[in-house]
Amino acid sequence: MTYDEVVAKVKAAAGRADASDILGHLAVQINIFGEGEGAFYVEFNDGAIDVQPYEYYDRDVLITTTAMEIVDIMDGRRSILDAYNDHVAFFEGDTGAALVLQKLKWRKDSAKEAAGEQGKAAPEAEAKVSSDKAEPAKKETAADQSKAISEAEAKVSSDKAEPEKKEAAAAQDQAAKTEEKETVSKNFIEQIIDKDLAEGAYDQICTRFPPEPNGYLHIGHAKSILLNYGLAQEYGGVFHMRFDDTNPTKERVEFVESIKKDIQWLGADWGDHLYFASDYFGQMYEAAIKLIKKGKAFVCDLTAEQIREYRGTLTEPGKNSPYRDRSVEENLRLFEEMKAGKCADGSRVLRARIDMASPNINMRDPVIYRVAHLTHHNTGDQWCIYPMYDFAHPIEDAIEGVTHSICTLEFEDHRPLYDWVVRELEYVHPPKQIEFAKLYLTNVVTGKRYIKKLVEEGTVDGWDDPRLVSIAALRRRGYTPESIQKFVELCGVTKANGSVDYAMLEYCIREDLKLKRPRVMAVLDPVKLVIDNYPEGKTEQLEVANNLENESLGSRTVPFSRELYIEREDFMEVRPRKYFRLYPGNEVRLMNAYYVTCVGCEKDADGKVTVVHCTYDPESRGGKSPDGRKVKGTIHWVNAETAVQAECRLYENLIDEEKGVYNADGTMNINPNSMTILKKCYVEPSLAGTEAYESFQFVRNGFFCADAKDSRPDALVFNRIVSLKSSFKLPADAK
Repeated sequence: MTYDEVVAKVKAAAGRADASDILGHLAVQINIFGEGEGAFYVEFNDGAIDVQPYEYYDRDVLITTTAMEIVDIMDGRRSILDAYNDHVAFFEGDTGAALVLQKLKWRKDSAKEAAGEQGKAAPEAEAKVSSDKAEPAKKETAADQSKAISEAEAKVSSDKAEPEKKEAAAAQDQAAKTEEKETVSKNFIEQIIDKDLAEGAYDQICTRFPPEPNGYLHIGHAKSILLNYGLAQEYGGVFHMRFDDTNPTKERVEFVESIKKDIQWLGADWGDHLYFASDYFGQMYEAAIKLIKKGKAFVCDLTAEQIREYRGTLTEPGKNSPYRDRSVEENLRLFEEMKAGKCADGSRVLRARIDMASPNINMRDPVIYRVAHLTHHNTGDQWCIYPMYDFAHPIEDAIEGVTHSICTLEFEDHRPLYDWVVRELEYVHPPKQIEFAKLYLTNVVTGKRYIKKLVEEGTVDGWDDPRLVSIAALRRRGYTPESIQKFVELCGVTKANGSVDYAMLEYCIREDLKLKRPRVMAVLDPVKLVIDNYPEGKTEQLEVANNLENESLGSRTVPFSRELYIEREDFMEVRPRKYFRLYPGNEVRLMNAYYVTCVGCEKDADGKVTVVHCTYDPESRGGKSPDGRKVKGTIHWVNAETAVQAECRLYENLIDEEKGVYNADGTMNINPNSMTILKKCYVEPSLAGTEAYESFQFVRNGFFCADAKDSRPDALVFNRIVSLKSSFKLPADAK
């Protein structure tokens, strides 16, 4: 999308004459040139172009933040005043952002004046003028400064002369801003529902989540679940859980049960409203009969390939089936034969009679029933004809009294058919279909077809493999319902397709776990450390806080003795530059324990270090020295005698989508490093007996969760949920 197109969209959405200013000062259109030192980005400001050094900004933060801002602006949820305040918090202390902040502040002052806010504008304008005089390189034009001074002086005079009027205006403006904030904070679906309720179209809203039980749900489904359930909760309505089980070819009871488990885990409660589309097969059959009698449906004997040929193209109309003009009586007889099992699979279909010249291909006499001699998971062998989704779905919604049928954007072109079905079947209170943008996550596999292939080929160990983003896989890896709820909330609800960086999902789980879970010590790549001057046979118990940021989690005792395990990377025989951990002659702090000084090491025949030797300072218990000396390095450890052995699994993206899902030979492009298994790790004894789904922060290594499938209390297996480092930062308005 070009800059002008973005401006036009914002103007249309927000109705703001200064939309280009908003866009420019939020740096919505960003181009990154080069990488690392010497790189820069281009920012559009009022038609001019500013070039800023790349070094001042984190690229991921910039792109993620501005992408979320443009979405908020286009949905009418943001104002220039809010944007300024957010950026002040976001760039606080960043000298490289001074120019951006200066321009935002100027616009903030102007926006305040335009809105009639008088209370603080004058001193801010005076401060602005003073700042501009002090920093001529960052001033706006002389004309802008002169105008600002004049307006500020006039405002000061007015404020001094009429303090009562100033106070009243400030109060009135505050009330207006509060009302505006309540209005613009709603997404477009909420605005539609508000309008429907205000006009009396519905007394109570009813939403639904209608998955097809042909696979496991993934992160994209979580957005739809939480959106539909959240709207029902927000408006005091009803939420339905319905399985769209109209295609027995791919549906299984396993998928039905997994979907129910996932939805309940996410916190969506359907109460007594659990339904199956197959429960309405009888009513759908009667609906088809009604259409035939109205001359709106006919039995067609064309093959599937012929139907495609007759359908036409996007630029050419279709042509009528030779069976389109069968009589009502003949169509009723043939449809009854289809139901009675007298027709082979694929030999006949029932089609809606609409318009073969329609510019919308979905309206060119679509198939609404087909023959399929298959056993259904719910109805068994009762039926051998099954309705098509586009015919069944609006009927299900109408039968259940769904008011707002909320679906993703790919169904937008299907809405005319949805409306045609409910209109021709003459439902008194027809449901309304509303489409929103899907949730696309970068560098993951969500397509059921791809996941099914991975499962069948044994590339992953099931639909809940922690490398996938099915809800079951995220739960097994250690994600929490709260983290996914927060992620969906941050993504927002829009009509514009886009993708979300996987880093934002990782950010949400870090934020959710960091204050909830204990911080424990675990060594993933161990090497033994021996404290030569520590008494042999002695073991002492050290009291350690479970989480320094959350005192309510209490503390635990950790055993300490002469022999420990440390991370292999925490010792180097030859010190590289800026390395402050163990090397011969260097002193470090053993976390929560003592200062130790490295005195040497032992190696095997291949030259690999097997033991590191140290001496300790008995007076430094607790990690502090009485003489006040400081050390630059702190490393974690576990007590060798009492440590519990465990397996740890580290994950990366399953597929590098930048290279494409498939290789040239048709095989799937699997990242060979998508899972690294570390067999001989050591964890604190407090983790012995850890149950499935229990999670911890392993100090310096990340957040880990006991695997629900492979871990046992006597043979622990931990999945790394997420590492501790992230380039993603949350915009200030979402905190």
